[in-house]
Amino acid sequence: MASPEMEVMICTLLGVFVSVGLLAFAWGVLGWVWFKPKKLEKCLKQQGLKGNPYRILSGDMKELAKMMTDALSKPMTLSDNIAPRVIPYYVNLAEKYGKNCYVWMGPMPMVFLRDPELIKEVLNKYDLFHKPKNNPLGRKLVRGIVSYEKEQWAKHRRIINPAFYSEKLKLMQPAFLLSCSEMLSKWEGIVDGKGSSSCEVDVWPDLQGLTCDVISRTAFGSSYEEGKRIFELLKEQATHFMEAVRQVYIPGWRFVPTKRNRRMSAIENEVRSSIQVIIEKRMKAMQAGETNKHDLLGVLLESNLQEIRQQGNKEFGMSIEQIIDECMLFYFAGQETTSAMLVWTMILLSRFQDWQARAREEVLQVFGDKKPDFEGLNNLKVVTTILYESLRLYPPAGGLARRTIEETKLGEMILPPGVMLSLPIFLMHLDTDIWGEDAKEFNPERFSEGIMKATNGKQAFFPFGGGPRICIGQNFALIEAKMAMAMILQRFSFELSPSYAHAPFSRVTTQPQYGAPLIMHKL
Repeated sequence: MASPEMEVMICTLLGVFVSVGLLAFAWGVLGWVWFKPKKLEKCLKQQGLKGNPYRILSGDMKELAKMMTDALSKPMTLSDNIAPRVIPYYVNLAEKYGKNCYVWMGPMPMVFLRDPELIKEVLNKYDLFHKPKNNPLGRKLVRGIVSYEKEQWAKHRRIINPAFYSEKLKLMQPAFLLSCSEMLSKWEGIVDGKGSSSCEVDVWPDLQGLTCDVISRTAFGSSYEEGKRIFELLKEQATHFMEAVRQVYIPGWRFVPTKRNRRMSAIENEVRSSIQVIIEKRMKAMQAGETNKHDLLGVLLESNLQEIRQQGNKEFGMSIEQIIDECMLFYFAGQETTSAMLVWTMILLSRFQDWQARAREEVLQVFGDKKPDFEGLNNLKVVTTILYESLRLYPPAGGLARRTIEETKLGEMILPPGVMLSLPIFLMHLDTDIWGEDAKEFNPERFSEGIMKATNGKQAFFPFGGGPRICIGQNFALIEAKMAMAMILQRFSFELSPSYAHAPFSRVTTQPQYGAPLIMHKL
């Protein structure tokens, strides 16, 4: 047995170790919530940047959340200047401090970049400016290629690229046509059921259903009904995530068994299990000699096997877990972005009947009453300008975020490591210095000679991102949108319903808060 003196010594040592540990932890927390933010604040002010004084832990988050809640409490007047409703705090900050400003996202400052040259530099130098370290709850919604950096990103991009080649997208045309035809038949049935040639239809749920169906068929060879549960879960997950990011993230909080954390984990597990079943079925079919290279999953698995064969080591390919991540990204991004683009395009054409007539005239000139084909879509110049203008005024994402990983020179600024950068798509797309005095108005004519002419060659239009990391699925989304709009214009004219309430809001993508009720007229 230890002597009393020895026991006292052991207890004393344990007490010292515990005290030192607690002091080190407290010092680390103090550094995170005070010393580091104040050091960054001083550095940013020396660069000529302006922002609110740092407030411990919360930063600007309380005011941001309050202004967002107030903005979403009622619809806005019918206008295409939607930034004050979708990102009210950022608009307020820019008006208060000018273009060179920053916002406190908790203890982390985020600098707004409003210079097209600086935005271009950030997007092109992806090795210096990384994606932000995700709020861990965001990983329960999407992972995959959008979350990788350097060699891992390059490998995944190389493996996934073949799935989005033009010849592969062309093979998916039957799936696009079938999904669009089913939606239009449903609308015709609704109109016929009313006993007249027109009636009100909330097109938003059906456009979501359309893009769900398209991504299910083109990604996995299944229909929307088979993938419906996955989409419903991802939609719920997006709502939980948006609620979470409007609060200060405390490291380790995701492990606390709150109701939301438990629900988000349950959704993630169910979605991953469902997708894993789809992948395993396909891999067994491939091993049995059955092939389906006409959908994204088939192309992805084939490309992955080819990478492994070329490198001679399965470590060079993607694991099953990583393939599941990419499939979750297909499911979510492939549906959300295109449905948002389509609904705002229909709302805009409902308001601007002259452009709707011009678009329909072009579609009928190119296709007549025949089903659109892949080659003909390239001849839809007017429709393309309308889609671009819709993406300019109602971009799916309000902005892109990057972070510095080391001390970095950007223009005249020297930014320390750990600074967040915001590339505010909304604010850039509405900048009168770039787009002219009608920047906040719908005018597809500005894109009549292409994007480069419309922007004077500046990095001022980037609804799909830009640089080497530009969205891999942008051509997929634009082809799907052109085909859907062409088929809608062939069979319907449409206008806003008196019950329509203009209320854009952000739930990962820019969506109509109260739906999109339109009066649909059969042609």
